[in-house]
Amino acid sequence: MREYLLVLLVAAAVTYLGSAFCRRLAFRVGALARVRDRDVHTIEMPYFGGIAMLGGVGAALLLSWQLPFLGSQATVQQDSRAVLVAAAVIGVVGVLDDIYELPALAKFAGQVLAAGVAVALGVKVLWIPVPGNPILLDQFSSIAITAFFILVCCNAVNFADGLDGLATGVVGIGAFAFFTYTYVYTVSQGLTRATTSSLISVVIVGVCLGFLPHNFFPARMFMGDSGSMLLGLLLATSTVSLTGQIDPSQLASDRGLVPTILPLVLPLAILALPFLDLTLAFIRRTYAGKWWFLPDKQHLHHRLLQRGHSQRRAVLLMYVWSGLVSFGVIGLGLVHGSRQWTVAAVVAVLALVLLLITLGRRPVRPVDALPEAGRTGVALRD
Repeated sequence: MREYLLVLLVAAAVTYLGSAFCRRLAFRVGALARVRDRDVHTIEMPYFGGIAMLGGVGAALLLSWQLPFLGSQATVQQDSRAVLVAAAVIGVVGVLDDIYELPALAKFAGQVLAAGVAVALGVKVLWIPVPGNPILLDQFSSIAITAFFILVCCNAVNFADGLDGLATGVVGIGAFAFFTYTYVYTVSQGLTRATTSSLISVVIVGVCLGFLPHNFFPARMFMGDSGSMLLGLLLATSTVSLTGQIDPSQLASDRGLVPTILPLVLPLAILALPFLDLTLAFIRRTYAGKWWFLPDKQHLHHRLLQRGHSQRRAVLLMYVWSGLVSFGVIGLGLVHGSRQWTVAAVVAVLALVLLLITLGRRPVRPVDALPEAGRTGVALRD
């Protein structure tokens, strides 16, 4: 645990210090969030938070390879190197998009390339946890499912990057939940605690903590696509790498149904809000006869603002929802027997209370007319 904590602190420190430099660099090269018709902000905001995050990821992983506990595991080193290379690829794609605003298809091609790099270097889904009989995947299915999952995660986080600190906090909370699960699971099963999943998850928590002071309302800079796609890729690969280091037969134990399917459900729980937003956007835009990647102002965070919530309150509500879903699912997996019903009941009650708080305000003026965003210069991004 001490080595994980050290890795987290290094990731946070490098990201925090690097963000100030990257902010100045963004101004110098013109990587700015311009004022567009579909935005609310009235001033230009610098991007390149993703570069600082990538620096934090690189520093943390380089350190982990030198530590006696994490560095002694060949599989962890191999997988984390693959993740770092793929992260660098998607970081370059994101930086180009932050500067030149790449066409959607070009950006998608870059995501496919990064996913292909991760797969080629060995980060793949090897099995699917089906109760009683985990399914071992053939080569083609393994590659296709891995690439698809990475692409979905990248775009889901990108969609969630709509308010100051929203994506940073939601992903950080989800990553912490996933780290909790992987670490507790390896301890309870008597397995090695050095896993790629735990390592990448704790690195994500570190870079999110390091960047959040620069990005929380009112933000001084944005992570840009270089950051949102990076976080999506890291979350996806941390989940994917789990199937390469946990024996699927151990999941089909007498501990019940929930622990068996938890590795399949947990990624959906961690990114429940971004996945929901992505799905609703796809349905909404397709029904309107538009391409799914064309932006609009009907995302979940936009609707919270329309109901009268301030930006800070809306973001904090999304944080609580993310934590409730993520840790609620983990709680169901870590307890057994009748206690699962107790956890489910507590989560259901908390969800109902949170829903009443979320919907407790009446709709106000459209997002375009909200004065708060205009005064502070904070963007509502797609």
